[in-house]
This record gives sequence, structure tokens and C-alpha cells, in this order.
Amino acid sequence: MTTSRGAAAPVEPQRTTVHLLRHGEVHNPDRILYGRLPGYHLSALGRRMAELAADHLADHDVVHVVASPLERAQETAAPVAAAHGLEVTTDARVLEAGNDFQGLPVAGGDGLLAHPRLWPKLLNPFRPSWGEPYADIVVRVRDAVVDARAAARGHEAVIVAHQSPIWLLRLATEGRSFVHNPARRECALASLTSFTFVGDELLSLSYCEPAARLLPQAQPGAGA
Repeated sequence: MTTSRGAAAPVEPQRTTVHLLRHGEVHNPDRILYGRLPGYHLSALGRRMAELAADHLADHDVVHVVASPLERAQETAAPVAAAHGLEVTTDARVLEAGNDFQGLPVAGGDGLLAHPRLWPKLLNPFRPSWGEPYADIVVRVRDAVVDARAAARGHEAVIVAHQSPIWLLRLATEGRSFVHNPARRECALASLTSFTFVGDELLSLSYCEPAARLLPQAQPGAGA
């Protein structure tokens, strides 16, 4: 297309959406804070959640699927990728947050008070004192989103990650404090936090829960 003077018309910036998909429920009957530990797979309910997320995205223009290297993320990404005939790209930048309580039976947070030796780790919620700094998590996940946006330019990408990294990126994007109550995160199992860009500029941020009807069946300690 050209103008009346023969000059090329300006190219409209392309719209791209990057969906951050939290994995489904994990089989964790002992309520271990599993963090980055290997061997924690989706439960039967978690696999159903992953299928519902894939069904929700089936008619979307998804051309790129990324997942954390942890099993629960890879297993959640698989039906999404299969629905679009894609391979899953593994990206350690969207890994779960580092946590000094990993491996302890304290999933959900309540069990921490029963371990006095852990209390010093709770003194600084601004960093936080119990693990990987919030700001560092945001940087690595934001970089992964930038690369996914580039890979899916003009289309849609899906990144399967974990609650804390997804929620912290949302807080940073909305200019909100990192200090928060984890129980009040709006980032349910198999939920989608979606960033839509025009060119490289953020246009909108939205949230939905494709597996909402299954959430009441989830077991305590089966998230993260």
C-alpha cells in the first residue's frame, strides 16, 4: 500500500498476546513445599485442569508454547502444545521461585509456625528473607515474556509457569508492592494471566480461570 505521493504507508504495530498459564493440581498428599524439587507430577485432577486450559486456548492463534522445566509445568503444557501441533520449549527463567523451606511439610504456610528454627527466615518480607528476591524473579520472567513475544509476533504465545513468578510479574506490571499475602493471590490452578501488546507496548492485562469448576476439588498443598 502506498500514499498518493508514492510513499509507503506506515506499518501498523502487530498485536501479540503472551498468556502465563499456571500449572494444574499436583499430587502432594504429604503437603510438602516442593518448590523446585523433581518428581512432583500432576494429579488426575491436575491433568483434567490442563485439558480444560488447552480447550480454552484451542481456538486461539497460539504459535509458541514455553514451559518451566519442572514436571508439573511440562505436563500442563503438553495438551496446549498438542492442540496446536507445536513442540514445548523449555525455559528455566520461568522456574518456580527459590525457597529455603523447600522439602518441608509446610505447604500452605501454616506449618511454618511449628518450626521455631525457621522463624528468622520470616523477618524480612520485603526481600524476602526466605528465598529468591522478588525483584530477581520479576526480571527473569519478564525477560522470558519479551522473548516469547518476539517468537509469536502478531500471534499468541503460552508460557506455563508457577504461581509466585506469575503473580509477581503481575504486581510489577501494575505498579503494586511485592509484599502480599500469598493466600490472596489471583492466580488459581490452571489460570491464565494474559499480557496483550501492540508492538512492544503493553495494551492490556487480563485474567481468567478455565478450570474454575474443578478448583473446589483441589487438595491443600497441591499448588505452587
